Amino acid sequence: MQRRTDAVPPELHLRQGGTSVVLDASGAGLPSIVHWGPDLGELSDAALAGRVLASRPQRTSGAIDEPARLTLLPLESDGWQGTPGLLGSRAGASFSPAFTVTDLDVRKTDAADAADAGDSGTATATTAAPGIAGSPGTTVTVTADDPAAELRLVVTLRLDVHGLLHQRLRLSNTAAGSTGDDARGLDASAAAALDTAATYELGELAASFPLPHTAGEVLDTTGRHLRERTPQRHALTVGRYDRESRRGRPGADATLLVATGTPGFAFERGLVHAAHLAWSGNHRVSVERIVTGATHTRLAELLAPGEVRLGPGESYETPWSIGSWGDGLTQLSSRFHRLLRARPGHPSTPRPVTLNTWEAVYFDHDLARLTALADAGARVGIERFVLDDGWFHGRRDDTTSLGDWWVDETVWPDGLAPLIEHVTGLGMQFGIWVEPEMVSPDSELARAHPDWVLGPGEGRLPAVARQQQVLDLSNPDAFDHVLGQLDALVSDHDVAYLKWDHNRDLLEAGAGSPARPAVHENVVALYRLLDALRTRHPGLEIESCASGGARVDLGVLDHTDRIWTSDCIDPVERLVNQKHTGLLVPVELMGAHVSGPRSHSTGRRHDLSFRAGVALPGHFGVEWDISSPDVDDATLDELAVWIATHKAHRDLLHTGAVVHADLPDAGMDLRGVVAADLGRALYTFTQVATSASYPPGPVTLPGLDDDRDYRVALAAPTAPLAGPGQSPLAWALDGVVLSGRALRLGGVQAPVLFPEQLVLIEAVAL
Repeated sequence: MQRRTDAVPPELHLRQGGTSVVLDASGAGLPSIVHWGPDLGELSDAALAGRVLASRPQRTSGAIDEPARLTLLPLESDGWQGTPGLLGSRAGASFSPAFTVTDLDVRKTDAADAADAGDSGTATATTAAPGIAGSPGTTVTVTADDPAAELRLVVTLRLDVHGLLHQRLRLSNTAAGSTGDDARGLDASAAAALDTAATYELGELAASFPLPHTAGEVLDTTGRHLRERTPQRHALTVGRYDRESRRGRPGADATLLVATGTPGFAFERGLVHAAHLAWSGNHRVSVERIVTGATHTRLAELLAPGEVRLGPGESYETPWSIGSWGDGLTQLSSRFHRLLRARPGHPSTPRPVTLNTWEAVYFDHDLARLTALADAGARVGIERFVLDDGWFHGRRDDTTSLGDWWVDETVWPDGLAPLIEHVTGLGMQFGIWVEPEMVSPDSELARAHPDWVLGPGEGRLPAVARQQQVLDLSNPDAFDHVLGQLDALVSDHDVAYLKWDHNRDLLEAGAGSPARPAVHENVVALYRLLDALRTRHPGLEIESCASGGARVDLGVLDHTDRIWTSDCIDPVERLVNQKHTGLLVPVELMGAHVSGPRSHSTGRRHDLSFRAGVALPGHFGVEWDISSPDVDDATLDELAVWIATHKAHRDLLHTGAVVHADLPDAGMDLRGVVAADLGRALYTFTQVATSASYPPGPVTLPGLDDDRDYRVALAAPTAPLAGPGQSPLAWALDGVVLSGRALRLGGVQAPVLFPEQLVLIEAVAL
């Protein structure tokens, strides 16, 4: 451990996981990051000082005398003329703080140290989970004060063993208020007035990740319900590009992360940096370039006016922001995947193949029908049976009863026990759907506790969405009630899994009297609720679903076991969704289900091999009435083969490195998973649409060891090849042996397939 008082050098070089971070900590102001990216190797003190010196710009005409640095918190008081990293005031005063560093601490942190650092214990802390915050590495903690503004800033910067850069900021109001010497002898009213005058209203506190001058293009994602995480690109120009969510959750249109790199960067090429805000509520993520060329990504919780007001001695702590870089998006995303897989709470058992009842029966709950569905599931190899919406008191459609989490006696006169006993008797786990953060106006809960509903106050409720409103979980009584109901549900039944849904955006989400913005406190309460339930029921697994994939972030994943990426399980749409969800999330945490032959969300029809092949790498499941008379024995047998194939490859798929080939033909897709020891790989090649060339060109197989030979062959159940080609595919007859280098650079001839058809390709080292 080193502190500034112990002669910490003015230049710092952090190295972990193939990443270098160079900090310029000279002077009294906040440090700046002068390099974040590829490992620079060992640097002598002189070389490190030279690296910092080489980064300093000249003064130019029309500018301030001392060129401004892009510090860890860019401020107007430093001469920064972009967006300040801190916005706030005391009724207009203290609007532009100037911080002086009072302590700088550098230490190596193991997992326990990092986990302890992940929870400040303050009332406004955003998460206490040790998962993403618990990754070991090198941590720099900078403490800075502005005595005049009566503010203290603590910036925590951690470069972890995976090469990810974590940042979090804490702002404290150091004003004494009614506890100070000036308040002696004041009556209660005067003391309260003094505290009010000393209160600091925070507008925004943003982490900053510098970007290199070579960055010229931005990639982010957008979407809607049934089409989340659609990629979009644009040129990076002078100005600020903002992506905001004001939905009380990330939202279907939210960007998973913002990636900025050399123009034309892709999965296998181009220097690219990206950052993600690990937070499940309102947020603002920006890329900003000012006229000096200084460029950064800034990430912050989006706070409503008056949402965070710091009284004397109070603090606000940002969510963690996490940055990655890579030579291509594959390398960049692999760092996030390794972080998640290294968490102590990461699922360690094989991901159970799941049958969800939603698209099979919707609200038509009937014991005989559902036991028949379970029987069909057992026949094909299902390992977990999940009863979706419609099981609880009065819930015959989506217009009523949210909040009344007890079993409907009309539909289930003997309770859920007969179904659960049947399911578990077949060797499957039982799971059930809940939506604990929501309440139907037509419910026993809403009638008994109308004051538990979020709203703007003044007797008015927000616009209704899906016939429901949102509970105020920051209300201790509401929190305890919901926790008690969920605890009873899990305790009274053999429930191994909760599908936790969240089916509307938050609007005018206020609480209290008078009502004040309450999104922040409700996100914190959600995390506490999830943790409390898991503490009471060790081994309980929880899926985060939100109108499909509207709440996908590392904040909620620190408290859950998988995410539902989209309510659309059309395989054409899922190819895009899963590819770009995978920029952050490893495949084993993505629910990927096989639908019926005709997609309920798009109307398209697809062969079972295409539907199952697209779902194969993920947390595999089925969402289809396979007990229907329309599903014959041959279809069930084919589905059973695909489930067996998934199980046979599950260890590889859920521990290996995900790769994507950059193919020039937009009608072709090649993705795969490579074992950690590079000994084998499984790829899917998909003919998404027709190609301009016929037959199509070669496909490369990335991720293998250049210096090892591999036998490459088509894999069952898509072998032997079935397609419109009029002669055999030469290499596929008996397989072919090629080096990893040859497969990466030259590849193999793609098979001739119909559009919306795929094959599996396996590579095994010799």
